[in-house]
Amino acid sequence: MHKVFISYHHDRDQKYKDSLISFGTKNSIFVDRSVDPGDISDEAGDERIRRIIRDRYLRDSTVTIVLVGKETKHRKHVDWEIHSSMYDGAVNKRSGIVVINLPGTSDYFDAPHGEAEKKLLYPDVTGWTSVDSRAEYERRYPYMPDRIVDNLLKSDVKISVAPWDRLNAERLEFLIDVAFRNRLDCKYDLSSSMRRANS
Repeated sequence: MHKVFISYHHDRDQKYKDSLISFGTKNSIFVDRSVDPGDISDEAGDERIRRIIRDRYLRDSTVTIVLVGKETKHRKHVDWEIHSSMYDGAVNKRSGIVVINLPGTSDYFDAPHGEAEKKLLYPDVTGWTSVDSRAEYERRYPYMPDRIVDNLLKSDVKISVAPWDRLNAERLEFLIDVAFRNRLDCKYDLSSSMRRANS
């Protein structure tokens, strides 16, 4: 089982995180290494919070799941968690990333891990199109964090994007496993500055 960090909007999407943890535990798919509300004091200050997330939580995980709800892209801590997951440091190595679009955000998906991913998750899809523009990604994924969009545009990064309602135990396990296997080959784009405030 892989150790997984879940990045999400705590106030709006806690029920989805709780449901994912319950499902993952029940089906022995992953071990949760994410932050829960109250784990880190809001009074700690931005730099200290970033360091705690990076050194205490992400250090012990190899895959980050980003739950994308309608306000996720505007949360500074989500951006910090994604950035830290992509960063290849001396102590904390880069993680694989899986994006799950929550209900009401987008029905589109990306399957960068080839035919096995397409057949397992989307057996009903007969035609596939490639996207190579930021404008089209932003149209398809209006709630996607900018740092994820930056990396969906890169040919040497593999980030699966799946709708919540497409997941079952076999599919979730597959997505986590391929993200883990390909994590060190991803050349993530970290050029965007880190979000300084929620909006």
